[in-house]
This record gives sequence, structure tokens and C-alpha cells, in this order.
Amino acid sequence: MDIDPWLWWLIGAAGLGIGLVITAMPELAMLAVGAVAAAVTAGVFGGDAVYQVAVFAVVSTALIAVIRPIAARHRAQRPQLATGVEALKGKQAVVLERVDSSGGGRIKLAGEIWSARSLDTDRAYEVGQEVDVVDIEGATAIVM
Repeated sequence: MDIDPWLWWLIGAAGLGIGLVITAMPELAMLAVGAVAAAVTAGVFGGDAVYQVAVFAVVSTALIAVIRPIAARHRAQRPQLATGVEALKGKQAVVLERVDSSGGGRIKLAGEIWSARSLDTDRAYEVGQEVDVVDIEGATAIVM
């Protein structure tokens, strides 16, 4: 039984797809697309083996060269929407009980009451003052 070259390319693409699922390496998907392009070249245009390999190499390389930098840029970007504790950093709060560096004070932050301490050890904030939240450590807001 003689198998057509386009079928070998599709088998190779399927193997690369399985490898993609197992390893989660996106480059394998780009190689699989290159193999499909080579299969189309073999099946539709009937190109010889050198032409098929050239199409595979060019398509795969082009996809890797174009898509990898875009994916890396997206992976490096921080999420636009801050949630949880990250969303509270930089917010203003109102002092409910005197806040100093010892950590015994209380503030009202985003409608909730938080324990708080001063970032600056020499600074204390009195009831009613507005403070800025610079960090959250556990359940304690660090303010200034």
C-alpha cells in the first residue's frame, strides 16, 4: 500500500497537534500549520518533496517569527483590571482610629474597616484624616 505524500504531511500535522496538547508548546501548533500547508502543496499542486519541505519550512518559520513576539508581548503585559488586594493599593481611606507605625489603628477603605499602620515610623494619622493606601500586608493596610 502506497500512501500519498499529502497524507504523510497530515499524519505529521496530527502528531504535532497531539504534541501541542501534551506539552502546551504553541510552537508545535505553528509547525502543524506548516505541515498542513505542505499537505495542501502536495495534494493540490502536486509539488515534489523539495518543494513540499520548502513550503513547510517557510510557513512554519514565518508563523513562529510573527506570532511568538506578539504572544510574548501579551504575556508580559499586566492585566488592565486590578482585582482583590491589588485594586486597593493607591486608594484613599479615612482614619477611624489613630494610625501609627505600631499597627493598632483602623481605617475605612472601600466601604470596609481595615487595620492599618503608618508607612513612616515617625508619622501618625488622627481620626478623620484621609490617607493613601500604599500596600496591603495580610489584613493590614500600610498607609501614608
